[in-house]
Amino acid sequence: MAAAPRHSESGFPIEPVYGPEQPPPEIGVPGEFPYTRGIHPTMYTGRPWTMRQYAGFGTAAESNARYRQLIAGGGHGLSVAFDLPTQMGYDSDAPLAAGEVGKVGVAIDSVEDMAVLFDGIPLGEVSTSMTINAPAAILLLLYQLVGAAQGVAAHRLTGTVQNDVLKEYIARGTYIFPPAPSLRLVADLFRYCQAEIPRWNTISISGYHMAEAGATPAQEIAFTLADGVAYVRAALAAGMAVDDFAPRLSFFFVARTTLLEEVAKFRAARRIWARLMRDTFGARNPRSQMLRFHTQTAGVQLTAQQPEVNLARVTVQALAAVLGGTQSLHTNSFDEAIALPTEKAARLALRTQQVIAHESDVTATVDPFAGSYAVEALTDEVEAAALALLDRVEELGGAVAAIEAGYQKGEIERSAYRIQQQTEAGERTVVGVNRFRLESEEPYQPLRVDPAIEARQAERLARLRAGRDAAAVRRELDGLRRAAAGGENVLYPMKGALAARATVGEVSDALRAVWGTYRPQERF
Repeated sequence: MAAAPRHSESGFPIEPVYGPEQPPPEIGVPGEFPYTRGIHPTMYTGRPWTMRQYAGFGTAAESNARYRQLIAGGGHGLSVAFDLPTQMGYDSDAPLAAGEVGKVGVAIDSVEDMAVLFDGIPLGEVSTSMTINAPAAILLLLYQLVGAAQGVAAHRLTGTVQNDVLKEYIARGTYIFPPAPSLRLVADLFRYCQAEIPRWNTISISGYHMAEAGATPAQEIAFTLADGVAYVRAALAAGMAVDDFAPRLSFFFVARTTLLEEVAKFRAARRIWARLMRDTFGARNPRSQMLRFHTQTAGVQLTAQQPEVNLARVTVQALAAVLGGTQSLHTNSFDEAIALPTEKAARLALRTQQVIAHESDVTATVDPFAGSYAVEALTDEVEAAALALLDRVEELGGAVAAIEAGYQKGEIERSAYRIQQQTEAGERTVVGVNRFRLESEEPYQPLRVDPAIEARQAERLARLRAGRDAAAVRRELDGLRRAAAGGENVLYPMKGALAARATVGEVSDALRAVWGTYRPQERF
């Protein structure tokens, strides 16, 4: 049911949807194929996007305190950042984890850490996004186990795991296994969630990290949607029907300060994906054709110089996401170019979204840029450029073959180099960096992670291993290795191992023993 029209400050009504009675096909109407104007007929006129602030640092207890603050401050959902050892499938006491425990996210080694992370947070009432890729299945199962301990049935759990390992080969590097078993693990997670956690979004196919590495808007959506095509093909090859899994696919994009092009980018991405799913893969369920996405403001555009200026940047970026029709949004804190955000900075980031949602009029009407000569032309131009890149990926044999040829990575690196050249030459203005600089910067006290966390996590692991049934852990890990070597869905024996209190590193090592690890080829 559509909301009643709101009134402007001058007193006249603002209609929920503007447009000619018979809109031309290339523009369309909100909530209808190809969803250029948004995936819902009423978009934010009924309720705003989900305000999902990304947080996690230090120990599970420290991150839990930050999550409670965000919820108390009006946040709608949680978004978990994991430290690098967790992202790479290593325990906190592993030699390769030295110096990185708790630094860029929270350290999670076992079901006991996950229970502390969500202590006092009812998992049946919150939606949780977890930015985790190669070991996504492990962290999702830990979440399910904690939910069960809280008395929350799996069918009530809602949230997302990023689970997008292909972009790790392109832009981030936190991969573990080679592409083929990694795609198998993605498909196993799809099947597991369809049967066990049906409301869970099984993947967040991510362009954000490519954009942070230097991708243009057209590259960002082209390479992201190409990865999406690869995941759809992997699920189909595993025997799933497209309309059984496609409605749970989601995406993750950046929002830059170039507001008009960003709005056009989001509109073009929806249009391309809808046609791919209907015309290439035969999806008939409208939800299979809808590109649902989360947005995060552009961390790469934040500056350590005059960090308060980042508040203005983030506001423009957030407006681009909202005007482009995002389903959820994280706004970066102004101090993130310096360190992990302080409590005050994180609160201001959330307040930025709340001001846009509740004090501005951008939620009063759907797709307010529809019909704009500039935005419609930009939408067509971004779409055409992205389709040309998608065609090139297909010519190379698809996303995986293109990754192995170094195509996406090379294109992004060239774009990043060009941006850096323009910045250094003064052709691209960065306020406070190459123009409008101060003679001296004001001192800033960043949030610092206690280096003693590494020793404390090692002590927790020692107590865990001493107190568990070691023989049961060995049996469960043996079962996991057998499943990995065969054709069984690995998530079921994986859950058994984690319930027996096997660690993230031990489960990852069991899979490494069967599948090996990925080593990129050197290209000269």
